[in-house]
Amino acid sequence: MKSISGKVRYALTFLFVILAANLLLAQKVREPQTNPGERMVPNGDGSAVVVPVPEEEAGPVGLAVVTGNGINYNGGPVLKSSSVPIYLIWYGNWNGTGSNTQATVTLVEHYLNSLGGTPYELINSTYGDTTGNVSGGVHVGGAIFDTGSQGTRLTNSRLTSIVTRSLSNGLPTDANGVYMVLTSSNVSEQGFCTSFCGFHTHQTINSTDIKWGFVGNPDRCPSGCEIQTTGPNSPSANVGGADGLINVLTHEQEEAISDPDLNAWFDSSGQENADKCNFNFGTTSTCAAGSLCTAAGNTARAKFNQTFGTNDWMIQQNWENAAGGKCVQHK
Repeated sequence: MKSISGKVRYALTFLFVILAANLLLAQKVREPQTNPGERMVPNGDGSAVVVPVPEEEAGPVGLAVVTGNGINYNGGPVLKSSSVPIYLIWYGNWNGTGSNTQATVTLVEHYLNSLGGTPYELINSTYGDTTGNVSGGVHVGGAIFDTGSQGTRLTNSRLTSIVTRSLSNGLPTDANGVYMVLTSSNVSEQGFCTSFCGFHTHQTINSTDIKWGFVGNPDRCPSGCEIQTTGPNSPSANVGGADGLINVLTHEQEEAISDPDLNAWFDSSGQENADKCNFNFGTTSTCAAGSLCTAAGNTARAKFNQTFGTNDWMIQQNWENAAGGKCVQHK
């Protein structure tokens, strides 16, 4: 649900903090308040809604579920494949300039194929349901390009059409995977840049429960969705879209795996695990000679907090469902 991604970010200013990334400060819209007999649940579009608590809710059965760490288990399933396939739908013009390039496509796919099983992704393995836990494994299950079947002004219904079209144009219909629509910076979507940077949801498509999400290119609104204007993997100065996109994508895949049907893991405010650490990067390092950053990243002294897959990365922390619960960089 909530985006890094998702969380509403009306940018007021950038705060540059020593040993921290350029964290984006924002005044969040006022969340609905609950009354006795009500609770907040994710809405799937970067918000939460108030719903009544059923008089009797069935408790977990089977495997014991770890709780009591600042986030609640609400009875739904998690994705438990040994390696969850992430299907990428590259929408728009990815043969352009800046971050709208094949270099970005290659970087993102390399990132996902390097992410599975890392100490960072294993944070998600602290989440489970009554039959097992998330494995912490992910990989690119497939990727296709859609150069603009729904135009450059998208809506949620048009996103549904894009995902549906992908299932007859190269991607399998997989209830155990996550489909992500990634848009080039010339593409708008209702709410993107003004209310969220990305979101995830689920929907019945081809008679199958399909989990899908949206991640826009942050170069469309760097003041709202980008971490820093030049990132550790930027090809040149002031082209931070690829690193920003990876940060949003990371947030959404974590939530789509731990709360795929929006009924598994979220707190009393409707925040899923990544929401609770939105744009929180923890301890960071600075790109310099000898790092794995690009030349542009070194020159800009970009920040990073993870190193794997022969790259330095800047990705937000995730909420650990253990030890009382906290934002961490690794399990």
